[in-house]
Amino acid sequence: MAAERLNAIVNQLSPSKSGLSTITQKNPDDVVITLAIRTPLAKAFKGGFKDTQLDYLVYSLLKKVLEKSNIDPQMVEDICLGNVNDPKATLVLRAAALAAGFPNTAAASSVNRFCSSGLKATQDIANQISLGNIDCGIAIGAETMSAATGAPQPFHEEILNRSQDAVDCMQPMGQTSENVGKDFDISRESQDRFAAESYQRAERAQKAGWFDDEIVPIATVVKDPKTGEERPVTVTKDEGPRWNTTYDSLRKIRPAFPDHGDRSTGGNSSQVTDGAAALLLMKRSTALAMRQPILAKYVGATVTGLAPRIMGIGPSLAIPKLLGKHRLGLADVDVIELNEAFASMAVYCVDKLGIDAAKMNVRGGAIALGHPLGATGARQVVTGLSECRRQKKRVLLTSMCIGTGQGMAGLFVNEVL
Repeated sequence: MAAERLNAIVNQLSPSKSGLSTITQKNPDDVVITLAIRTPLAKAFKGGFKDTQLDYLVYSLLKKVLEKSNIDPQMVEDICLGNVNDPKATLVLRAAALAAGFPNTAAASSVNRFCSSGLKATQDIANQISLGNIDCGIAIGAETMSAATGAPQPFHEEILNRSQDAVDCMQPMGQTSENVGKDFDISRESQDRFAAESYQRAERAQKAGWFDDEIVPIATVVKDPKTGEERPVTVTKDEGPRWNTTYDSLRKIRPAFPDHGDRSTGGNSSQVTDGAAALLLMKRSTALAMRQPILAKYVGATVTGLAPRIMGIGPSLAIPKLLGKHRLGLADVDVIELNEAFASMAVYCVDKLGIDAAKMNVRGGAIALGHPLGATGARQVVTGLSECRRQKKRVLLTSMCIGTGQGMAGLFVNEVL
Protein backbone atom coordinates (compact mmCIF):
# COMPACT_ATOMS: atom_id res chain seq x y z
CA MET A 1 0.00 0.00 0.00
CA ALA A 2 2.81 2.38 0.93
CA ALA A 3 4.67 1.54 -2.30
CA GLU A 4 1.57 2.28 -4.40
CA ARG A 5 1.13 5.62 -2.64
CA LEU A 6 4.79 6.49 -3.24
CA ASN A 7 4.46 5.60 -6.93
CA ALA A 8 1.38 7.83 -7.20
CA ILE A 9 3.25 10.77 -5.72
CA VAL A 10 6.22 10.22 -8.04
CA ASN A 11 3.88 10.10 -11.06
CA GLN A 12 2.25 13.38 -10.05
CA LEU A 13 5.63 15.07 -9.73
CA SER A 14 6.86 13.80 -13.10
CA PRO A 15 3.74 13.42 -15.22
CA SER A 16 5.42 13.85 -18.58
CA LYS A 17 7.66 10.81 -18.25
CA SER A 18 4.82 8.53 -17.25
CA GLY A 19 2.40 10.02 -19.78
CA LEU A 20 4.83 9.91 -22.67
CA SER A 21 5.69 6.32 -21.93
CA THR A 22 2.02 5.41 -21.89
CA ILE A 23 0.99 7.01 -25.19
CA THR A 24 4.00 5.61 -27.07
CA GLN A 25 3.33 2.01 -26.07
CA LYS A 26 2.15 -0.31 -28.83
CA ASN A 27 -0.77 -2.65 -28.15
CA PRO A 28 -2.89 -4.83 -30.48
CA ASP A 29 -6.05 -2.85 -29.68
CA ASP A 30 -4.52 0.56 -30.47
CA VAL A 31 -6.35 2.67 -33.03
CA VAL A 32 -3.87 3.43 -35.79
CA ILE A 33 -3.80 5.48 -38.99
CA THR A 34 -2.57 3.64 -42.06
CA LEU A 35 -3.19 6.33 -44.67
CA ALA A 36 -3.41 10.11 -44.40
CA ILE A 37 -3.98 12.12 -47.58
CA ARG A 38 -5.62 15.33 -48.70
CA THR A 39 -6.59 17.25 -51.78
CA PRO A 40 -4.88 20.50 -52.63
CA LEU A 41 -6.53 23.49 -50.99
CA ALA A 42 -8.08 25.73 -53.63
CA LYS A 43 -9.32 29.29 -53.43
CA ALA A 44 -13.11 29.40 -53.05
CA PHE A 45 -15.12 31.08 -55.83
CA LYS A 46 -12.13 31.48 -58.15
CA GLY A 47 -9.82 28.49 -57.71
CA GLY A 48 -9.53 25.01 -59.13
CA PHE A 49 -12.52 23.61 -57.21
CA LYS A 50 -14.86 26.57 -57.63
CA ASP A 51 -17.18 24.53 -59.88
CA THR A 52 -16.67 21.19 -58.11
CA GLN A 53 -19.55 19.90 -56.02
CA LEU A 54 -19.02 18.31 -52.63
CA ASP A 55 -20.11 14.89 -53.88
CA TYR A 56 -17.46 14.82 -56.59
CA LEU A 57 -14.73 16.08 -54.25
CA VAL A 58 -15.52 13.36 -51.69
CA TYR A 59 -15.88 10.73 -54.41
CA SER A 60 -12.51 11.65 -55.92
CA LEU A 61 -10.75 11.51 -52.57
CA LEU A 62 -12.32 8.16 -51.64
CA LYS A 63 -11.08 6.70 -54.93
CA LYS A 64 -7.60 7.92 -53.99
CA VAL A 65 -7.93 6.22 -50.59
CA LEU A 66 -8.55 2.88 -52.29
CA GLU A 67 -5.81 3.48 -54.85
CA LYS A 68 -3.18 4.53 -52.31
CA SER A 69 -3.96 1.97 -49.61
CA ASN A 70 -4.68 -1.08 -51.79
CA ILE A 71 -7.13 -2.07 -49.08
CA ASP A 72 -9.96 -4.45 -49.80
CA PRO A 73 -12.98 -2.10 -49.71
CA GLN A 74 -14.99 -4.93 -48.12
CA MET A 75 -12.93 -4.38 -44.95
CA VAL A 76 -14.22 -0.81 -44.46
CA GLU A 77 -17.22 -0.86 -42.13
CA ASP A 78 -18.00 2.84 -41.70
CA ILE A 79 -17.12 6.19 -43.24
CA CYS A 80 -17.72 9.48 -41.44
CA LEU A 81 -17.67 12.88 -43.14
CA GLY A 82 -17.03 16.11 -41.30
CA ASN A 83 -18.81 18.93 -43.11
CA VAL A 84 -20.35 22.25 -42.10
CA ASN A 85 -22.33 23.81 -44.92
CA ASP A 86 -24.11 20.97 -46.72
CA PRO A 87 -27.32 19.82 -44.98
CA LYS A 88 -27.31 16.68 -47.14
CA ALA A 89 -23.75 15.68 -46.24
CA THR A 90 -24.66 12.11 -45.25
CA LEU A 91 -26.55 11.59 -48.51
CA VAL A 92 -23.61 13.02 -50.44
CA LEU A 93 -21.12 10.75 -48.66
CA ARG A 94 -23.21 7.61 -49.07
CA ALA A 95 -23.59 8.05 -52.82
CA ALA A 96 -19.95 9.09 -53.29
CA ALA A 97 -18.67 6.07 -51.34
CA LEU A 98 -20.77 3.62 -53.34
CA ALA A 99 -19.62 5.15 -56.62
CA ALA A 100 -15.98 5.15 -55.48
CA GLY A 101 -16.02 1.37 -55.07
CA PHE A 102 -17.05 0.73 -51.48
CA PRO A 103 -19.69 -1.96 -50.97
CA ASN A 104 -23.14 -1.19 -49.67
CA THR A 105 -22.09 -2.86 -46.41
CA ALA A 106 -19.84 0.14 -45.65
CA ALA A 107 -22.04 2.54 -43.70
CA ALA A 108 -21.94 6.32 -43.90
CA SER A 109 -22.60 9.26 -41.59
CA SER A 110 -21.73 12.92 -41.25
CA VAL A 111 -20.86 15.16 -38.32
CA ASN A 112 -20.84 18.91 -37.91
CA ARG A 113 -18.96 20.66 -35.15
CA PHE A 114 -18.07 23.63 -37.30
CA CYS A 115 -14.31 24.09 -37.70
CA SER A 116 -13.46 20.87 -35.84
CA SER A 117 -15.72 18.65 -37.95
CA GLY A 118 -12.82 16.79 -39.58
CA LEU A 119 -11.30 15.99 -36.18
CA LYS A 120 -14.74 15.09 -34.85
CA ALA A 121 -15.14 12.60 -37.71
CA THR A 122 -11.73 11.14 -36.84
CA GLN A 123 -12.73 10.85 -33.19
CA ASP A 124 -16.02 9.21 -34.15
CA ILE A 125 -14.37 6.49 -36.23
CA ALA A 126 -11.57 6.00 -33.68
CA ASN A 127 -14.05 5.64 -30.82
CA GLN A 128 -16.02 3.02 -32.75
CA ILE A 129 -12.85 1.04 -33.36
CA SER A 130 -11.73 1.41 -29.75
CA LEU A 131 -15.08 0.13 -28.47
CA GLY A 132 -14.98 -2.85 -30.81
CA ASN A 133 -17.98 -1.75 -32.84
CA ILE A 134 -15.94 -1.77 -36.05
CA ASP A 135 -12.42 -2.85 -36.99
CA CYS A 136 -11.78 -0.44 -39.86
CA GLY A 137 -13.18 2.91 -40.96
CA ILE A 138 -12.46 6.13 -42.82
CA ALA A 139 -12.68 9.68 -41.50
CA ILE A 140 -13.06 12.49 -44.00
CA GLY A 141 -13.28 16.24 -43.70
CA ALA A 142 -14.51 18.13 -46.75
CA GLU A 143 -15.89 21.55 -47.59
CA THR A 144 -16.75 23.37 -50.79
CA MET A 145 -17.00 26.89 -49.47
CA SER A 146 -17.62 28.07 -53.01
CA ALA A 147 -21.13 26.71 -52.47
CA ALA A 148 -21.66 28.22 -49.01
CA THR A 149 -24.83 30.21 -48.42
CA GLY A 150 -25.46 33.34 -46.35
CA ALA A 151 -25.95 34.11 -42.67
CA PRO A 152 -28.14 31.87 -40.48
CA GLN A 153 -31.67 32.81 -39.50
CA PRO A 154 -32.12 34.52 -36.09
CA PHE A 155 -33.04 32.35 -33.13
CA HIS A 156 -36.47 32.22 -31.55
CA GLU A 157 -37.24 35.32 -29.47
CA GLU A 158 -37.44 33.36 -26.22
CA ILE A 159 -33.94 31.92 -26.76
CA LEU A 160 -32.54 35.39 -27.40
CA ASN A 161 -34.27 36.79 -24.32
CA ARG A 162 -32.95 34.11 -21.99
CA SER A 163 -29.22 34.10 -22.72
CA GLN A 164 -26.69 36.69 -23.84
CA ASP A 165 -24.38 33.84 -24.80
CA ALA A 166 -27.14 32.57 -27.10
CA VAL A 167 -27.34 36.02 -28.67
CA ASP A 168 -23.56 36.04 -29.08
CA CYS A 169 -23.73 32.77 -31.02
CA MET A 170 -25.04 34.92 -33.88
CA GLN A 171 -21.92 37.09 -33.98
CA PRO A 172 -20.00 36.84 -37.26
CA MET A 173 -16.60 35.19 -36.88
CA GLY A 174 -14.86 38.42 -37.85
CA GLN A 175 -16.55 40.17 -34.96
CA THR A 176 -15.37 37.50 -32.52
CA SER A 177 -11.83 38.00 -33.81
CA GLU A 178 -12.04 41.72 -33.13
CA ASN A 179 -13.41 40.91 -29.66
CA VAL A 180 -10.32 38.81 -28.94
CA GLY A 181 -8.05 41.54 -30.26
CA LYS A 182 -9.65 44.19 -28.07
CA ASP A 183 -10.31 42.12 -24.94
CA PHE A 184 -6.77 40.76 -24.77
CA ASP A 185 -4.90 43.63 -26.42
CA ILE A 186 -3.64 41.69 -29.44
CA SER A 187 -2.26 44.50 -31.58
CA ARG A 188 -2.68 44.81 -35.32
CA GLU A 189 1.10 44.71 -35.65
CA SER A 190 1.45 41.42 -33.79
CA GLN A 191 -1.29 39.90 -35.94
CA ASP A 192 0.31 41.04 -39.19
CA ARG A 193 3.72 39.78 -38.10
CA PHE A 194 2.23 36.41 -37.23
CA ALA A 195 0.46 36.25 -40.60
CA ALA A 196 3.65 37.14 -42.47
CA GLU A 197 5.41 34.24 -40.78
CA SER A 198 2.60 31.88 -41.78
CA TYR A 199 2.91 32.91 -45.43
CA GLN A 200 6.68 32.65 -45.38
CA ARG A 201 6.60 29.18 -43.83
CA ALA A 202 4.04 27.98 -46.39
CA GLU A 203 6.17 29.39 -49.20
CA ARG A 204 9.27 27.64 -47.86
CA ALA A 205 7.40 24.35 -47.49
CA GLN A 206 5.87 24.58 -50.96
CA LYS A 207 9.20 25.37 -52.62
CA ALA A 208 10.90 22.51 -50.76
CA GLY A 209 8.21 20.00 -51.75
CA TRP A 210 7.21 19.21 -48.16
CA PHE A 211 3.53 18.96 -49.10
CA ASP A 212 4.13 16.40 -51.83
CA ASP A 213 3.60 13.29 -49.72
CA GLU A 214 0.30 14.52 -48.28
CA ILE A 215 -1.41 15.90 -51.42
CA VAL A 216 -3.14 13.79 -54.08
CA PRO A 217 -4.02 15.42 -57.43
CA ILE A 218 -7.70 15.84 -58.26
CA ALA A 219 -8.99 15.98 -61.84
CA THR A 220 -12.07 18.16 -62.28
CA VAL A 221 -13.47 20.93 -64.49
CA VAL A 222 -13.70 24.70 -64.22
CA LYS A 223 -16.22 26.92 -65.97
CA ASP A 224 -15.47 30.20 -67.65
CA PRO A 225 -17.62 32.71 -65.72
CA LYS A 226 -18.39 34.67 -68.88
CA THR A 227 -19.07 31.93 -71.43
CA GLY A 228 -19.91 28.98 -69.19
CA GLU A 229 -17.48 26.87 -71.19
CA GLU A 230 -15.99 23.99 -69.19
CA ARG A 231 -12.38 22.89 -69.39
CA PRO A 232 -10.65 20.00 -67.63
CA VAL A 233 -8.03 20.77 -64.98
CA THR A 234 -5.96 18.76 -62.54
CA VAL A 235 -5.45 20.53 -59.24
CA THR A 236 -2.06 19.53 -57.85
CA LYS A 237 -0.96 22.13 -55.30
CA ASP A 238 -2.30 24.52 -52.69
CA GLU A 239 -3.42 27.84 -54.14
CA GLY A 240 -3.37 29.90 -50.94
CA PRO A 241 0.33 30.65 -50.37
CA ARG A 242 1.25 34.12 -51.63
CA TRP A 243 4.95 34.06 -52.20
CA ASN A 244 7.01 37.06 -51.11
CA THR A 245 4.42 38.19 -48.55
CA THR A 246 5.96 40.42 -45.88
CA TYR A 247 4.85 42.29 -42.81
CA ASP A 248 5.14 45.55 -44.77
CA SER A 249 2.77 44.29 -47.45
CA LEU A 250 0.26 42.98 -44.91
CA ARG A 251 0.14 46.09 -42.78
CA LYS A 252 -1.17 48.09 -45.75
CA ILE A 253 -4.34 46.00 -46.02
CA ARG A 254 -7.56 47.62 -44.82
CA PRO A 255 -9.54 46.13 -41.91
CA ALA A 256 -11.99 43.44 -43.04
CA PHE A 257 -14.60 44.07 -40.36
CA PRO A 258 -14.65 47.85 -39.82
CA ASP A 259 -18.00 47.76 -38.03
CA HIS A 260 -16.39 45.74 -35.25
CA GLY A 261 -12.74 46.82 -35.14
CA ASP A 262 -9.62 47.60 -37.10
CA ARG A 263 -7.18 44.75 -36.33
CA SER A 264 -8.38 41.79 -38.43
CA THR A 265 -7.86 41.93 -42.19
CA GLY A 266 -8.02 39.72 -45.23
CA GLY A 267 -4.27 39.32 -44.84
CA ASN A 268 -4.20 38.13 -41.22
CA SER A 269 -7.36 35.98 -41.30
CA SER A 270 -7.83 32.47 -42.70
CA GLN A 271 -8.63 32.16 -46.39
CA VAL A 272 -11.98 30.94 -47.74
CA THR A 273 -11.13 27.62 -49.30
CA ASP A 274 -12.32 24.38 -50.91
CA GLY A 275 -10.68 21.08 -50.01
CA ALA A 276 -10.82 17.68 -48.34
CA ALA A 277 -8.70 15.27 -46.30
CA ALA A 278 -9.04 11.59 -45.39
CA LEU A 279 -7.67 9.20 -42.77
CA LEU A 280 -7.87 5.40 -42.89
CA LEU A 281 -8.10 4.00 -39.35
CA MET A 282 -8.16 0.48 -37.92
CA LYS A 283 -6.99 -1.59 -34.98
CA ARG A 284 -3.26 -2.22 -34.88
CA SER A 285 -3.91 -5.96 -34.99
CA THR A 286 -6.05 -5.48 -38.10
CA ALA A 287 -3.38 -3.37 -39.78
CA LEU A 288 -0.73 -6.00 -39.11
CA ALA A 289 -2.97 -8.79 -40.36
CA MET A 290 -3.75 -6.82 -43.53
CA ARG A 291 -0.13 -5.76 -43.96
CA GLN A 292 -1.10 -2.10 -43.95
CA PRO A 293 1.67 0.41 -43.14
CA ILE A 294 1.13 1.99 -39.74
CA LEU A 295 1.72 5.73 -39.94
CA ALA A 296 0.56 6.80 -36.51
CA LYS A 297 -1.38 5.97 -33.38
CA TYR A 298 -4.53 7.86 -32.47
CA VAL A 299 -4.23 8.75 -28.78
CA GLY A 300 -7.33 10.82 -28.12
CA ALA A 301 -9.26 14.05 -28.57
CA THR A 302 -11.35 16.29 -26.39
CA VAL A 303 -13.58 19.34 -26.61
CA THR A 304 -14.46 22.25 -24.37
CA GLY A 305 -16.76 25.26 -24.38
CA LEU A 306 -16.35 28.96 -23.63
CA ALA A 307 -18.02 32.32 -24.20
CA PRO A 308 -19.16 32.50 -27.87
CA ARG A 309 -18.02 36.13 -28.30
CA ILE A 310 -14.37 35.10 -27.82
CA MET A 311 -14.62 31.67 -29.45
CA GLY A 312 -11.14 32.08 -30.94
CA ILE A 313 -9.32 31.32 -27.71
CA GLY A 314 -10.84 27.82 -27.55
CA PRO A 315 -7.50 26.03 -28.12
CA SER A 316 -6.06 27.69 -25.02
CA LEU A 317 -8.60 25.67 -23.02
CA ALA A 318 -8.82 22.48 -25.08
CA ILE A 319 -5.06 21.89 -25.25
CA PRO A 320 -4.39 21.85 -21.47
CA LYS A 321 -7.49 19.71 -20.98
CA LEU A 322 -6.30 17.09 -23.47
CA LEU A 323 -2.69 17.08 -22.30
CA GLY A 324 -3.82 16.81 -18.69
CA LYS A 325 -5.89 13.73 -19.46
CA HIS A 326 -2.75 12.02 -20.75
CA ARG A 327 -0.36 13.41 -18.12
CA LEU A 328 1.62 15.37 -20.66
CA GLY A 329 3.04 18.86 -20.92
CA LEU A 330 3.71 20.99 -23.99
CA ALA A 331 7.38 20.06 -23.70
CA ASP A 332 6.39 16.48 -24.59
CA VAL A 333 4.83 17.60 -27.89
CA ASP A 334 7.06 17.72 -30.96
CA VAL A 335 4.79 19.22 -33.63
CA ILE A 336 1.70 21.41 -33.18
CA GLU A 337 -0.95 22.19 -35.79
CA LEU A 338 -3.09 25.05 -34.46
CA ASN A 339 -5.72 26.36 -36.84
CA GLU A 340 -5.14 29.98 -37.75
CA ALA A 341 -8.76 31.03 -38.02
CA PHE A 342 -7.53 34.53 -37.26
CA ALA A 343 -4.13 35.84 -36.24
CA SER A 344 -5.79 37.36 -33.17
CA MET A 345 -6.64 33.98 -31.66
CA ALA A 346 -3.40 32.35 -32.77
CA VAL A 347 -1.26 35.03 -31.14
CA TYR A 348 -3.35 34.80 -27.98
CA CYS A 349 -3.02 31.02 -27.76
CA VAL A 350 0.73 31.06 -28.39
CA ASP A 351 1.25 33.66 -25.68
CA LYS A 352 -1.23 32.19 -23.20
CA LEU A 353 0.09 28.64 -23.39
CA GLY A 354 3.74 29.51 -23.96
CA ILE A 355 3.87 27.51 -27.19
CA ASP A 356 7.28 27.19 -28.81
CA ALA A 357 6.67 28.92 -32.15
CA ALA A 358 9.29 26.72 -33.84
CA LYS A 359 7.07 23.68 -33.23
CA MET A 360 3.80 25.20 -34.42
CA ASN A 361 2.50 25.31 -38.00
CA VAL A 362 5.93 24.62 -39.44
CA ARG A 363 4.46 24.60 -42.94
CA GLY A 364 2.23 27.61 -42.36
CA GLY A 365 -1.39 27.51 -41.30
CA ALA A 366 -4.86 28.51 -42.41
CA ILE A 367 -3.88 32.14 -43.00
CA ALA A 368 -1.57 31.01 -45.80
CA LEU A 369 -3.08 27.65 -46.78
CA GLY A 370 -6.79 28.23 -46.27
CA HIS A 371 -9.53 26.92 -44.00
CA PRO A 372 -12.15 24.67 -45.64
CA LEU A 373 -14.28 24.45 -42.50
CA GLY A 374 -15.19 20.77 -42.38
CA ALA A 375 -11.83 19.63 -43.76
CA THR A 376 -9.42 21.47 -41.48
CA GLY A 377 -9.61 19.08 -38.53
CA ALA A 378 -8.53 16.17 -40.74
CA ARG A 379 -6.18 18.26 -42.88
CA GLN A 380 -4.19 19.26 -39.79
CA VAL A 381 -3.60 15.60 -38.94
CA VAL A 382 -2.43 14.84 -42.49
CA THR A 383 -0.05 17.81 -42.53
CA GLY A 384 1.14 17.33 -38.97
CA LEU A 385 1.97 13.65 -39.44
CA SER A 386 3.84 14.45 -42.65
CA GLU A 387 5.87 17.05 -40.76
CA CYS A 388 6.55 14.54 -37.96
CA ARG A 389 7.90 12.11 -40.56
CA ARG A 390 10.09 14.79 -42.10
CA GLN A 391 11.56 15.77 -38.75
CA LYS A 392 11.54 12.18 -37.42
CA LYS A 393 9.52 13.40 -34.43
CA ARG A 394 6.87 11.50 -32.51
CA VAL A 395 4.11 13.46 -30.78
CA LEU A 396 1.60 15.55 -32.77
CA LEU A 397 -0.94 17.89 -31.20
CA THR A 398 -3.72 19.48 -33.26
CA SER A 399 -6.23 22.08 -32.13
CA MET A 400 -8.73 24.60 -33.39
CA CYS A 401 -11.27 27.14 -32.21
CA ILE A 402 -14.92 26.50 -33.03
CA GLY A 403 -17.72 28.93 -33.80
CA THR A 404 -20.30 29.49 -31.04
CA GLY A 405 -17.58 29.20 -28.40
CA GLN A 406 -15.82 25.83 -28.36
CA GLY A 407 -12.34 24.41 -28.73
CA MET A 408 -11.08 20.95 -29.68
CA ALA A 409 -7.71 19.22 -29.61
CA GLY A 410 -6.36 15.89 -30.83
CA LEU A 411 -3.25 13.86 -29.96
CA PHE A 412 -1.35 11.43 -32.19
CA VAL A 413 1.94 9.53 -32.14
CA ASN A 414 3.92 9.24 -35.38
CA GLU A 415 5.38 5.76 -35.90
CA VAL A 416 7.39 6.39 -39.06
CA LEU A 417 10.78 7.43 -37.67
